[in-house]
This record gives sequence, structure tokens and C-alpha cells, in this order.
Amino acid sequence: MPEKTRAYLAWIVVCLVWGTTYLAIRIALETIPPLLMAAFRWIVAGGLLIAALSLAREPLPRRRAWPSLAVLGILLLGFGNGAVVWAEQTIPSGLTAVLVAVIPFWMVGIERVLHAERLSPRRLFGLMVGFAGIVLLVWPELQLDSGGAFLTGLVATQIACLGWAIGSSYARRRRHEENVLSTVAFEMLFAGVCLLAVGLLRGEWAMLAFNARTFGALAYLILAGSIVGFSAYVYALKYLPVATVSLYAYVNPVIAVLLGTLVLQEPLSPRLAAAGAVVLAGMALVREA
Repeated sequence: MPEKTRAYLAWIVVCLVWGTTYLAIRIALETIPPLLMAAFRWIVAGGLLIAALSLAREPLPRRRAWPSLAVLGILLLGFGNGAVVWAEQTIPSGLTAVLVAVIPFWMVGIERVLHAERLSPRRLFGLMVGFAGIVLLVWPELQLDSGGAFLTGLVATQIACLGWAIGSSYARRRRHEENVLSTVAFEMLFAGVCLLAVGLLRGEWAMLAFNARTFGALAYLILAGSIVGFSAYVYALKYLPVATVSLYAYVNPVIAVLLGTLVLQEPLSPRLAAAGAVVLAGMALVREA
């Protein structure tokens, strides 16, 4: 089978698997506290990858690279995923996926602020369209959010996007010669340790509990969402254009919304569908500009 065909199959795996992780996170949160759940996911996934790479005698990052990998792990996975987990305590999984799809909005903004990249008229228009979609998406919920729970979750999704955007910007300019999978493994491990420390400080250990359903969801996040998903993503990036691989961001919300509706009976209103379409259209303009 040609490498490019395998790469497209890997991309399909990324779309399907990462689209299902929002549902798995929501299920795992039924008994597992948010930060400890994210910590277990990344520590175990990173540890398994490092063990596999060591058995295969693949080179691991040298200690001088650890500080930068720790920064990347904390930004991309600690904030980028940890905040998503936090948001899903109060926001439906499908809606969370749509809100996280605005990552391009933050990536363009970070590049503009930190590195003075030019903002084309089409890209500016795309940002305005995406922002309008977000307002349409969340305004009714904010009006009914008397306790502030929805707003907290909304802010968490955007912190996740911001962390991913800053981490991606840093990763693009970081000079490295490490094996890509070993880099990802160490980022997972550092992010997991950081999340574990914060979770323990919050007293989440006293709230920790498992049942067959939540343990299964966590195992799925570790094996499928982290190890299989990231490996497929890295493989797809090796043989396909970045613009093609990045289209997974538009498939994930569709899968997440459908699964949330079918499995967890989350509401799927015409407004949610329309607003989600507006958000994704705006982000598509941003990516293509």
C-alpha cells in the first residue's frame, strides 16, 4: 500500500478517534475528578510510549531538551486538554467540541501579536464570521446561566484554545532533532505530572472513584485517544500537507455532537447546528486565507 494511502487512512483515524474523545471525557467525569482524569490519561500514555520506544531502542530526548518539552506539554496538553476536561463538567460534549474548533482564531491572533504576521482581509473576515457564530452559539445559555457554571466552562474552552495556540507557535519555532514520537511521549508525561500536582493540591484524590463505565472511558482515552490518535496524527503529518491534516478540526465537532446526542441525549437544536456551521465556516476562511 502506498505511503500516501496509509497517510490518508491515518488521517481518517484521527478524525474518528479524536471526535469520540469528547464523549469519552464526559463519561469518565461521571466518577473521576477532572484534573486527575487528565493526569492519568497523559502519564500512562506517555509512560507506555516511552517504554515502547525504549524497547525499540529509539533515541529519547536528552535532558537539555526537557525544559522546552515540559513547556510544550503544559501548554498543549496541560492547558489545551486539561481545560477541555474542566469545561465538560458544565458544558455538553458536542458543544465543547464546537467551541474548541475556534483554535484557528487564537492561532492567528497569537501569530499576529507575537510575531507581527500580516492579517489579510479574508482572514479578518473569517475571524469576524467565526466570532459571530460563537455569539449565536452561547448567548442564550449565558442569559440563562444564573450560577455562572456555563460561563466558567466557556472560559475554560477558550483557555484550552489559547494554550494550544501559544504551544503551537512555540513548537513551530523550536529547534529540535528528537524522534517525533519520543517528543510527544515526553510532552504527555510532563503535562500529566503537572495536572497530577494541581489535582492533588485541589484535593481531588478524596473524590476519586471508578466503575466499569468510567474506567473503560479512561482506558479508551489512553489507548485510542492518546496513543493511537497521536501516532496517526504524526504519521499523517509526515506524508500529507498540513492544510489537509488540519481539516480534522472540522470533522471532530460533527462526530462529537452526533455522539453526544445519541449516547448522552444531549440537546441538538437547530440553533446549535446553525451556529456550529457558522463557526466552522469562519474558521475555514481563516485557515484558507
